[in-house]
Amino acid sequence: MQTVTPRQLEILRFIRDSRLANGYSPTMQEIGDHLGLTKVTVFEHVGALEKKGLLLRGAKHSARSLQVSDKFTFPDEDAGTKLPLIGRIAAGSPIEAIEDTETLDLQAVFAEGGNTFVLEVRGDSMIEDHICDGDYVICQKRNAARDGEIVVALLPDGEATLKRIYREPSRIRLQPANADYEPIYTQNVDIQGVMIGLVRKM
Repeated sequence: MQTVTPRQLEILRFIRDSRLANGYSPTMQEIGDHLGLTKVTVFEHVGALEKKGLLLRGAKHSARSLQVSDKFTFPDEDAGTKLPLIGRIAAGSPIEAIEDTETLDLQAVFAEGGNTFVLEVRGDSMIEDHICDGDYVICQKRNAARDGEIVVALLPDGEATLKRIYREPSRIRLQPANADYEPIYTQNVDIQGVMIGLVRKM
């Protein structure tokens, strides 16, 4: 990891988290208020981070243009998303299982422009699609989907559900993948995202 002081790391983390939560960066004053620093001190730290190439400003140096450089890797991101990839194993005929050690970055695998979220599955309505109770589904934030895609659907009554979506002539069908469950029919649905991956803890 690039060398930064604990206070500089706090500033970088606050800027990252603010952009993820709000879609824009905090102002110098907001950084100071959050961390209990004077505006002058914030300017000094930000200037030092800019010199290191770890903090960038957008066009015209607008108040909310600060963003963390791609060169910087946060300790929590590095530890949380990278796992050792020690080889390949066949599901058919055997192959050499242990090869050169690499790393698999889950965040990179499921990256969709930083536009992803994870939900823990509750229930067995999608079991025939191999989505089990307790699984984690990785979803891309989208408000539209193609027929047959698995979507996170918000129903008019406020309930959310994970189902395959199909548009019929006069209604929308949300299809479970379990013969014990009936489809959900609705006139309107608010798509929150589309499933792009799954993680299962054995």
